[in-house]
Amino acid sequence: FSALSTELQALLFLLFVNIYLVTLMGNVLIILVTIADSALQSPMYFFLRNLSFLEIGFNLVIMPKMLGTLIIQDTTISFLGCATQMYFFFFFGAAECCLLATMAYDRYVAICDPLHYPVIMGHSSCAQLAAASWFSGFPVATVQTTWIFSFPFCGPNRVNHFFCDSPPVIALVCADTSLFEVEALTATVLFILFPFLLILGSYVHILSTTFRMPSAEGKHKAFSTLVTPMLNPIIYSLRNNEVKAALKRVIHRTLGSQKL
Repeated sequence: FSALSTELQALLFLLFVNIYLVTLMGNVLIILVTIADSALQSPMYFFLRNLSFLEIGFNLVIMPKMLGTLIIQDTTISFLGCATQMYFFFFFGAAECCLLATMAYDRYVAICDPLHYPVIMGHSSCAQLAAASWFSGFPVATVQTTWIFSFPFCGPNRVNHFFCDSPPVIALVCADTSLFEVEALTATVLFILFPFLLILGSYVHILSTTFRMPSAEGKHKAFSTLVTPMLNPIIYSLRNNEVKAALKRVIHRTLGSQKL
């Protein structure tokens, strides 16, 4: 960012701070509404609430430091700060990938096996799946970050990126990193490619089931719970009629309690 003009940096700051605040408020709103309203206690909204927590954490890892760089030209970060940022970037990234795969599985069961859905996706099963998604971030974050920062660093200490991601940090290492690169590729397959294939497989089965539905109304309902959440679960939730109705109920209850 230092190569940009002051005017462009100010413009980027305003753009990113607005994106950050809208994203933060949207996720907080989803968390509060899905907790407060009894009509939004289904597995889909339970997983969506967890996704909102992960989204908040993921943005907190990167955005505040980047905004500080833009507004006060603070381009420095300590060794420990860089390691911490990288750790939580890996943690939230891996956990979110696994949770998205879990959400796709939830939709698969809901549409392809609706009779057994309450049994398969019971409260205990949902809690275990969500906990497993969160826990999945710890091993990859611990192994990746510990390995990277155990290497000797030499030469310039300038990270050519807007946050401490692994490729620009690895570029500063003065040692053989081939074994780490194999491990990083393995982690990518396990925590990005494998969840992606699970998501893809789930949606292929869902689409196949949807096309076999006899009624047009059933197809429309299935597509409405499939396509838009797949493209952007957070934005979809804020436009969802159930969420809108729940938000109105929460606001009315809050205003009613204040009048009393």
